[in-house]
Amino acid sequence: MRNQEWLNYRFDKIWELFFPDTPKKNVYVTFKGKWKYKFGHIKKTRKGTEIAINSLFEDTRVPEYIVQITIAHEIVHYMHGFFSHLPKQYKYPHKGNVVNKELIKKGFNYALKQQKSWIKNEWLNLYNELRNNKLF
Repeated sequence: MRNQEWLNYRFDKIWELFFPDTPKKNVYVTFKGKWKYKFGHIKKTRKGTEIAINSLFEDTRVPEYIVQITIAHEIVHYMHGFFSHLPKQYKYPHKGNVVNKELIKKGFNYALKQQKSWIKNEWLNLYNELRNNKLF
């Protein structure tokens, strides 16, 4: 199983390698929720900006690239000014496929393709298995 320390390390490395020009201010990552159709979210909390990653991704059967692309997706929202101190660049967070366009610019094109295939072919079976194993 993955833990918070593992997630923090991945988060810091992704930010350092792919988003070095994005100022990081009072933002943290955590495992949260057990969602079927949501891999992550970003929101403001009393502690700062929370990037939440689906807790089911603590299971190592979820490929690491799924966790990484989910983290990167949420950092793009932060970079675009959603729930961050940065100026908002767009009225809507996903309109015009702006997140995926940014991820492709950052070098995540292959991971996006892998993610799409994994969701289509693997995710629901794994989700159902985790649900049936009483991990809820």
